[in-house]
Amino acid sequence: MPKIDAPEKIFFSLLGRKMSDDELVDIFPVAKAELDGHEGDTLRIELNDTNRPDLWSAAGVARALKTYESGKITEYGFFSTKDKALESEGREVIDNESAIGIRDYSIGFAARGREVDNELLVNLIQSQEKLCTNFGRKRKTIALGIYRSDLIKYPVHYAAVDPDKTAFVPLGMTEKLSLREICEKHPKGKEYGYIVYDKPRFPYLYDDNNDALSFPPVINSARIGAVEVGDSDLFIELSGPILDDLLLTASILACDMSDMGFEILPVKVTLAKETKYGKQITVPFYFQNRCSTTLEAVEKKLGLALSAEECVKALNRMGVEAEADGDTVTAICPPYRNDFLHEVDVIEDIEIGYGLENFIPIMPDDFTIGRLSPAEEFSRKVKDIMVGLGFQEMMYNYLGSRKEYVERMHIKDDDVVFILNPMSENWEVVRPSIIPSLMESESVSGHAVYPHKIFECGKICLKDESDNSGTVTKNSLGFLTSDNQVGYNEASSLVNTLMYFLRKEYTLASVEDDPRFIPGRAAYIIYKGEKAGIFGEIHPQVLESWGSEMPTIAAEIDLDCLLK
Repeated sequence: MPKIDAPEKIFFSLLGRKMSDDELVDIFPVAKAELDGHEGDTLRIELNDTNRPDLWSAAGVARALKTYESGKITEYGFFSTKDKALESEGREVIDNESAIGIRDYSIGFAARGREVDNELLVNLIQSQEKLCTNFGRKRKTIALGIYRSDLIKYPVHYAAVDPDKTAFVPLGMTEKLSLREICEKHPKGKEYGYIVYDKPRFPYLYDDNNDALSFPPVINSARIGAVEVGDSDLFIELSGPILDDLLLTASILACDMSDMGFEILPVKVTLAKETKYGKQITVPFYFQNRCSTTLEAVEKKLGLALSAEECVKALNRMGVEAEADGDTVTAICPPYRNDFLHEVDVIEDIEIGYGLENFIPIMPDDFTIGRLSPAEEFSRKVKDIMVGLGFQEMMYNYLGSRKEYVERMHIKDDDVVFILNPMSENWEVVRPSIIPSLMESESVSGHAVYPHKIFECGKICLKDESDNSGTVTKNSLGFLTSDNQVGYNEASSLVNTLMYFLRKEYTLASVEDDPRFIPGRAAYIIYKGEKAGIFGEIHPQVLESWGSEMPTIAAEIDLDCLLK
C-alpha cells in the first residue's frame, strides 16, 4: 500500500488545525489511512486504498479529514467540461500525430501565485512520484513533469522524434545528449528508458522557441525542467497512453496545488486524434460520470434504514455532492476522484460518512456450522483415489505464459483468457488446462526414476460468452503418466478405475481434432450427455516442444460436470 511523508507544518496548515496523535488515529480511517508514526516533524501515513490516488498526498488526506469534520465541500472553479471551456489566455499544448501508437497523449495545466519553498518542493516531488509510480505503473501509463512556466513560450509541442537527431541537456547533467544517449547514460534513462526504447521514434516535449522541456517519460531538461526554491510560475505536463488516467491525475494535482495556495490556470490541449471528449479540451477537465443507488440497496448492504437526507449528508462529509430524488440517491463525483464504478462504491462512502461508530454490532440470529462445500468434498475424494492409484499430487500457479499454455501445446488461443496489462509475459495467461502444468514438471524430471505419475486438482479458466464476466472458472482434475510402456490402454484403465470408485457411469467418444493427443489414440469422456473430459497419448510434437523424450499419457476431467 502507498505510504507518504507529510510535513506537519504543511499538513496541519491544510487541515486548519493541529491534531494530537490520538485524534489522528481515530479520524484517519475516514481517509482509509493509518498513522504510521513520526520522523522528526514529519507524519508517516499509510494509505489502505489503491483506488483513491487523490489521497496519496498531504493535501489529499487533509482535504478528506477537513471535509469530514465540517461537511463543507471545497469548490474548485477552474475545471472545464465538454460543454464549457475556460479561457486559457494563450497557454496551449499541441499533440502531434507522430506520437500516436508510441505515447498517444500529452496534456497540462499551469499554476502561479505561491513561491515554492523547500518543504513545498519536496511535497510536490513526492506527489509526482507517488502518482507516476503507483497509479502510473512506474511511468508506463503516466509520466508527470513540472516546469518553470515563465521560461516557456507557448504553445508547447508534443511529438515523436528521431532519437538520434534530437538532443538537449538533461536534468542533473551539463552535457547535451541525444534521446538515445539519455537512455544509455543518464540514471533515469537507464531506469525508465526501456518504456520507449523499442519504438522507432521517442516522445519529445518542446516550446515554440524549440527549447526542450523534456523527454517523457524519462527526464526533464536542465533549464526549463529544473524547478527551484523561489519559483512561483509552474507548468505541469502529463503524458501517457490512457487519456482518462492523465485527466484524473491532472485534476488531483491541480486540486492539491490549489489547496496549497496556487492559482490554477487552464491550458488548451489540441489532441492528435479524435476522442470521446472531442479533439480539443481545456485542462483541468471534468469528465467523471454520476453514480446512483437506492435506499433499499443502502439498507440491504449496511443493515440500517437511512433516509435520503441522511445519505446526502453522509456523502457531503466525504466531499461528494449528492442529489436525492425519491428513493434514489445520486453521487456527483468530485473532480479529483473517479472510483464510483458501481452503487456499492456510493454505499461505501455513505457508510463512512455516516460514521462507522454509529453502527451497532448485532449478533447473528442463525447458528451455522462451517463445512466444506460439495465441490471441495468431491475434490478431496478424487485426490484420495488418485493417491491410491500411485500418483503424486502437485500444486501449480494459475497464471503462466502464452508459450507454456498455447504454443507448446500446439493449440489455438480462441478460448484462452489473457491478462490485459500483464506485469510480465511469464504471467500473461490464465491457464486453460492443467495438462501444460503437468508437462512442465515432466520436462524437468528426466533424471528421476520412471514411471512418473503426477496429478493436480485445481482450477482452469476459459472464455464463455454466456457468463456475465465473459469467462468461466472450472474445478478440474489433470493427471499424467510417463514411461516407456504407457499407452492409450493404460490411460483408459486409469479413467475407468477412477470413475468406478466415484460411481459415475460414462461413455467414450472419439477425438479427431485435438493437437495435444495422437489421432486415434485419445477419447472424450461423456457423462450425462456432456463432454466431461479427455484422455489419451500425448502427441510427439507436444513432447518435443517440452523437451520430453519418454512416451506420455494424460487426462483432464471436469469435476464440476461430474457433480451434476
